[in-house]
Amino acid sequence: MATDFEGKKIVVIGGASGMGLKAAEDVMAAGGSAVIVGRPGRKLNDAVASLSRSGSAWSIEADLADWDQVVEAQKQLAEDHPDATLLVNSAGFFLPKLFLDYEVAHYDSYHDLNRATFFLTQTVVRAMVAGGQGGAIVNVGSMWAHQALAVTPSSAYSMAKAGLHALTHNLAIELASEGIRVNAVAPAVTRTPLFEKVFPADQLDDAMDQLSGLHPLGRVGTPQDVASAIVFLLSSASSWITGAILNVDGGVMAGRY
Repeated sequence: MATDFEGKKIVVIGGASGMGLKAAEDVMAAGGSAVIVGRPGRKLNDAVASLSRSGSAWSIEADLADWDQVVEAQKQLAEDHPDATLLVNSAGFFLPKLFLDYEVAHYDSYHDLNRATFFLTQTVVRAMVAGGQGGAIVNVGSMWAHQALAVTPSSAYSMAKAGLHALTHNLAIELASEGIRVNAVAPAVTRTPLFEKVFPADQLDDAMDQLSGLHPLGRVGTPQDVASAIVFLLSSASSWITGAILNVDGGVMAGRY
């Protein structure tokens, strides 16, 4: 896989940190270039500056909760990056909340993210089909789409991620004839900025230690753990895999089937 991505361009939606950024780094280390779509701000700027030290990297600023910004991102992708043949949908957030405590705004935040993911993917796929070179897409789903945990009540999050898993299956069938593979990863607890927003900073280490016991392999995941699985699914090493939801979960789901 050392030269597997030579000359290839990856688009990472939500790639300014965590597993999306790690996946972009790995693709660039293997000869590719990267486009990072993320919320305007220092985090996005720093991520692209860091990636640019390894090769060509671009940013597209978009708050995915703002439909006008999503439309503008679609235009930039179509006009400036029609040659992208790799896509990772890694944008997300995780704010556990009891079902009876949800308000419309909470629900809409997940719905808006799925809508942005759907139509940004459509834009990239349209260019892939026109280019005729095939492609590979990896969606970042979640263990929470498979099961519920009382310690992290997440009905809206789980519903959104289950929808992303379903989109993965549907696109795998629709796009197979175009040579475009579509898979997903389903991580369990992974220490990323997403989880750092769930727990206060002074409680994060203890929370991660406690959650480690959930995983048969005895630890929570790292961004690199998940990125390595993403990169495998993007690479030619997985050329006969499409429509898969790959559990990257330290063994959690092995005891649930």
